[in-house]
Amino acid sequence: MKRKLLFGERMLLGDGTEPFNAVIPFRLRGVFSEEDIKYALSRLQEKHPWLRALIQHDDKNTPWFQVPELTVSIPIRLVNRKSEDDWQVESKKEWHSTFDYQTKPLIRFVWIKGEEVSDMLFVFHHCLCDGGSAMALLYEFLKVLDNPAAEIGLENPILGIEDVVPEHILQSGKKRFKAKTIGRLAALAIKCIPVGRKAIDRQTDYLIHWKFDQTTSKQLISHCKSLDVTVNTFLGAMVLQAFRKVRGTSAFNKVSCPVDIRRFTPQIKDDHIFAFGLMIVMSSNQKMSFLDNLRLMQDDVERKTAKLNPYITMMVMESAHDALKNFTRLLKRGKSSNDCMFSNLGRIQIPDQYRAFSLETIFSPSVIGPLGNTTTMVTSTFRGQMDFSFMGSEGYLPQAEALAIRDEIIDQIKQQLDYQVAS
Repeated sequence: MKRKLLFGERMLLGDGTEPFNAVIPFRLRGVFSEEDIKYALSRLQEKHPWLRALIQHDDKNTPWFQVPELTVSIPIRLVNRKSEDDWQVESKKEWHSTFDYQTKPLIRFVWIKGEEVSDMLFVFHHCLCDGGSAMALLYEFLKVLDNPAAEIGLENPILGIEDVVPEHILQSGKKRFKAKTIGRLAALAIKCIPVGRKAIDRQTDYLIHWKFDQTTSKQLISHCKSLDVTVNTFLGAMVLQAFRKVRGTSAFNKVSCPVDIRRFTPQIKDDHIFAFGLMIVMSSNQKMSFLDNLRLMQDDVERKTAKLNPYITMMVMESAHDALKNFTRLLKRGKSSNDCMFSNLGRIQIPDQYRAFSLETIFSPSVIGPLGNTTTMVTSTFRGQMDFSFMGSEGYLPQAEALAIRDEIIDQIKQQLDYQVAS
């Protein structure tokens, strides 16, 4: 089994020399054996062909996912657990460790082993899967780890754009012409945009983590409902406000927000291994108060989301493979135009209680890569607690400013909630 990498996957893969890794950390209370972990990982590989895949290049240097006849097991790295923060140290190590994708799969596992509590990390190359895929894999892993006989099914893998885009759209002459025209114009524009001679020096990468307790998390969700805005819009507005407060005129007033493609494409199932994403940009009206601006932002988000067309977007990108080099060069060397990427995974619906162990927490995933501004904030909610991971690099956003942004977000949220209670 094999398939060519799609445009977005090729962009994330690059030439393979620079890691672009996503890390999903979680904490379990219980006692485990390495054999049980190996078995659970092998069951994931049995279900999902692309977890067995290596990457091979053809005579035109085009990369392909290719599943070998003999499965190469998911590598496991064992670390003795010494502190509560070991998972952060190991996450940063994994950011910078490349995948030998010609001989090993694009997934590996880290077990930070303690006597009663273990922290574990799934590590993926970002070209393999997105956050939605990762949560599905975590759900299946825990299910089999608890019960080796558990049934998790078999994935019918996506073998190309034709498995996502309906045939009547893919074969439409009008749609194909539109996609090709947009792709050509975009490729020409990208080629003409001036860029620096070399990429910005990232310098030191960092990870900042914090969590809201159940009471604060519940109040925040309730507050958003009372304002008739989503948690995602509320937090996005908070992020924009915090960047402006800390960075002043250096802030861009732009936050990029991934949108799960599964909302628009029933062909992509929750447990599909897939990495293609959609994107919208949030901005705020700086002349308005926070609350007055919030409703306008919500309307803007809904309008932009409604306009997203994953099928045409994929067709446009697939028509532009010859522009990949210029596009990657622009991302690496072009000037940053947004403050950060903000991703909200929402409520993670994975059980926390199992027969042999308990899932104490899922830390929000972290990801960092070589394609321009690394500043990224990811939030998720598990067991009623909102969890935040804030990644960045000194060369784009100094850690001191990132810490000040974190403090500003926390303070402003607490002020909003205190005002709600008082009123």
